[in-house]
Amino acid sequence: MASKSCVNCLRALQRQSRLVPRQTKPSIGRVFTTTSARSLEISKPQPNTTPSTSIPPVDPVSAEGGHKSALDIISKNAALSNRKIGGITETYTAYGATEELYKACAAQADYKIEQPTDSDVDVLKTEDGEDLGTGGGWWHNEAGLNPTFSTWSQVTMLHIYLLSARFRAFPPDVSKIWQQHLLDHFFYDMENKMVVNHGMHARGTRNRYLKDIFVQYRGINAAYDEGLAKNDAVLAGAVWRNVFKASEEVDIAILAQIVSFMRRTLNGLEKLEDIAVMMQSIDFGGPGSDKVMVAKKSKMLSAAFEKVEPAKATTPTRK
Repeated sequence: MASKSCVNCLRALQRQSRLVPRQTKPSIGRVFTTTSARSLEISKPQPNTTPSTSIPPVDPVSAEGGHKSALDIISKNAALSNRKIGGITETYTAYGATEELYKACAAQADYKIEQPTDSDVDVLKTEDGEDLGTGGGWWHNEAGLNPTFSTWSQVTMLHIYLLSARFRAFPPDVSKIWQQHLLDHFFYDMENKMVVNHGMHARGTRNRYLKDIFVQYRGINAAYDEGLAKNDAVLAGAVWRNVFKASEEVDIAILAQIVSFMRRTLNGLEKLEDIAVMMQSIDFGGPGSDKVMVAKKSKMLSAAFEKVEPAKATTPTRK
């Protein structure tokens, strides 16, 4: 009896399933595209894309959308400024924005290596054996730093730190994306300079240098954080150890200008809204504008000496 009832139950379920209309599932290709799969041309290269990129292609014509009025442009900018931070498109937005921000960081102490035309002539070297190039700007001319890969990387990391410190104030999920993309641009550029400027074609050698610099970068973040949390003397010591390689010939006034520049830049970035930092190109300016302020005599220092009273002489008394 039990077996007959089970068979009857199965037959009843089969009849009901025939009466229920089946829902066809959309194919994956149709879910993520608005173009028919038959009309796609895989072999045809898409505009603005290369085989090595993971960013979806953008058609210049469709992106522009024809002629736009000034009202359309203003409306678009307003929509961007009021958009919700985060979401799926955040990583694409962060990639493009951090690329422009990184260029401002890398340009501060940039240098060039003149490759000799004669194979018998070597590139100029410093006393430490680094390739010596040509450069300009405050960091090379006023601070007296050599135009080398080491100088460029340290100064660039200092500016990246200033932006990363501001990125920490973003929402946690957004902050990680922006910090990571900014750091990625730096390491891509470093590896490119190793190949183009210094002829370092062995990938294994480049990877060893990149790992060492990554360890330095983490140490720099901790050292600069400690200096900002404590006082200017600790921050100046961190700059002296990293940027100037603990050289005894460093000018104290130059260190003071750099410390003042770092605090002034962080203060200016703190006053900006998150969306302004994301959409605005940053002009660092440089520590040269802090020279006048650093040269001024501190009022607190004079007040400290004025409050000190000379000790009164006391005569010993006999008991």
